Amino acid sequence: MPRLIRKTAILVKTEVTYGVDSVPTGAANAMLVSNASFNLAYNNVERNFIRPYFGGSGQLAGTRFVEINFEIELANSGTAGTAPAWGPVLRACGMAEALLTVPARVEYTPVSASFSSVTIYYHLDGVRRVALGCMGNVEIMLNEGAAPMLRFSMVGLDGGRTATADPTVTLTAFRAPQVVSDVNTGDINLGATYAAGVLTGGTTYPSRGLSINLQNTVSRKALLGGQAVQISDRNVQGSMQLDLTPAQEVSFLTDINSNTNTTLGFTHSTGAGVGIVLHAPQVQRIDPTDQEYEGDVHIGQSLRFTPTSAGNDELRLVCL
Repeated sequence: MPRLIRKTAILVKTEVTYGVDSVPTGAANAMLVSNASFNLAYNNVERNFIRPYFGGSGQLAGTRFVEINFEIELANSGTAGTAPAWGPVLRACGMAEALLTVPARVEYTPVSASFSSVTIYYHLDGVRRVALGCMGNVEIMLNEGAAPMLRFSMVGLDGGRTATADPTVTLTAFRAPQVVSDVNTGDINLGATYAAGVLTGGTTYPSRGLSINLQNTVSRKALLGGQAVQISDRNVQGSMQLDLTPAQEVSFLTDINSNTNTTLGFTHSTGAGVGIVLHAPQVQRIDPTDQEYEGDVHIGQSLRFTPTSAGNDELRLVCL
């Protein structure tokens, strides 16, 4: 009987000890995902025999790592101060999670040490594929006219496969997001300051949304007796497309040519348990391009998010 690709379930649970199965369950750790894929990546070894005739020599199965990709809608938990269900995956992408009060909120900021890892069970219609010690990268996509998304690219150690019944999953912790639109989403704010869940000051600009990529360097350590996956660097980048007046375009180009940094703020949805705020304290705009939208001239820019002297602060994702 054929197996169906649509019958996929992904379970994710934070590991207490790196690489040790944390045993995620369908009731407590299921993720509501889309565009999921699983790949077992081998580093095979060529045998390269020399013989008095042509023909291949085959390979030896070598070191292998698991690559798992999926997307999760960027929606808050529905309760202010309660971490969203996708929190464990984001933490495994080199982000720290802080539960804060006054106002109640959850903040995610980058880290350079003490990384979190997760065990991922990838159930595919009767087969459980296990990935251990998973870490990865995330892209934050807040594009006009689309659902806000987190796109995860995870790498882990191969934990084997088992023929087993698919789990019964509980997905009630995942709320439906609001579409990125003029009704639900604020303008991009350059020059804004952030404190306790609130953006203040700055200048707002109409836009087509915002995309941010942590650009984590995810290293695969194929050591004898110590295989591991490690985040060894990050280089946060992004892009935006703005509707600028002539004077604003000239001013932007001056800033770009003089390497002038700015702060960046962006708000999607409002209300306790619903709001999402992004803030970056030091953003460089580069590579301006003309872009056409419905006959209008827009200016596209690439973005480089750099830390301040305090470090580990180039981006803040806040769930209000």
